[in-house]
Amino acid sequence: MGAPPPPGAQRIASNRSEAIIDRLHGLHPKLIDLSLGRLQRLLDALGNPEHRLPPVVHVAGTNGKGSTCAFLRAIGEAAGQRVHVYTSPHLVRFHERIRLAGALVSEAALAEALEEVELRNQGQPITVFEVTTAVALLLFARVPADMLVLEVGLGGRFDATNVVDRPAACCIASISMDHVEFLGDRLDGIAAEKAGIIKPGVPCATGAQDPVALAVLEAEAATQGAPLLRRGREWQAVLGADGLRFSDARGTLALPAPALPGPHQADNAGIAIAALRAWNPPWLSEAAIAEGLRRAEWPARLQRLHGVLAARLPPGWELWLDGGHNAGAGQALALHLPAWADRPLHLVVGMKQSKAVADFLAPLLPFATTLHAIAEPGQHLATPVEQIIAASGGLAQPGPTLAEALAKLPAAPPARVLVCGSLYLAGEVLKLDGAA
Repeated sequence: MGAPPPPGAQRIASNRSEAIIDRLHGLHPKLIDLSLGRLQRLLDALGNPEHRLPPVVHVAGTNGKGSTCAFLRAIGEAAGQRVHVYTSPHLVRFHERIRLAGALVSEAALAEALEEVELRNQGQPITVFEVTTAVALLLFARVPADMLVLEVGLGGRFDATNVVDRPAACCIASISMDHVEFLGDRLDGIAAEKAGIIKPGVPCATGAQDPVALAVLEAEAATQGAPLLRRGREWQAVLGADGLRFSDARGTLALPAPALPGPHQADNAGIAIAALRAWNPPWLSEAAIAEGLRRAEWPARLQRLHGVLAARLPPGWELWLDGGHNAGAGQALALHLPAWADRPLHLVVGMKQSKAVADFLAPLLPFATTLHAIAEPGQHLATPVEQIIAASGGLAQPGPTLAEALAKLPAAPPARVLVCGSLYLAGEVLKLDGAA
């Protein structure tokens, strides 16, 4: 996903990299324009860094691809490997998108690479996401590492990351309706775009999928001669009281439960494990997989907050944050909520414009004691509070901000508060809670 544009002419960039990114927004009339031609031209001018990368695991999907990336990184690092990671969008700082051999890119390295890429582009039309992908690939080619975890920004077939033509493995997490303005309003069409990352002969792991989406993945894998590793067929993952039991053709692993909460994380962890075992690098071991599951972390995915905002709640209350923002994410969250039936649940929801608010809310409403609609100042393309209230069938009450919504909560027995609906909202919440 591309970086949000600067919110106004009065915005002052706080560092060199932000100033360059702001300037680059003027090179293309659209924030998102799916194509590979512009980026390939730029990469050619840069000497094709995409051909000098460590082994790549390419990750697509509608929901869960970020968590899958987190498991891949954690397993690699648990094995002592240097892991590059490219993800989007960022939550608080742009630098979160690029991790070089285990550390977030420094401001100096990011600014220098941005300036180099901007110079090589020579002012030609290109989107910001294409430029920042070029920057990331340039840095990944120059800094030694053992693995690159590469997350698709949007779709797959024409996403900027798809210039990598021979990954070690691919992952496709859960596919559902999202970004219909770019990918179309049919699930099979969206799945076809995600399937565009499948490469000839390269193993591709996928988790639980709608039969319509799975049929598309199967057809594309067959066309490409790529082994398709499907949950329930080529691999299994069962989450129980004693942990996660993973099995495939190579055998069964008794593993700890994933550190990321929610039953849906068994799917994402399983995809990561299946892909790595199909690639089978010499450093992969059961011990590394187990330790990776224990240490994986991914902000704003059922993350409990303990900072400034949490301190405003009564003693014994919990504040949680999740960036899920579409129907599939709402369904995944709903699977976790029965585990929270021991106390009231107060939902605080803010969403991005163009998202199907009612579809996201529908599976969550039966679990909500109260529902508050918010739109934070500075939240990129926030859906108006009134639209969220309407989509809830009038059940939601206006925050209209998070601080005001928290102040309105009843001083009842210990409860949980879940703030959800948008990764852009999640970024603002993390800033308020003290992450910035």
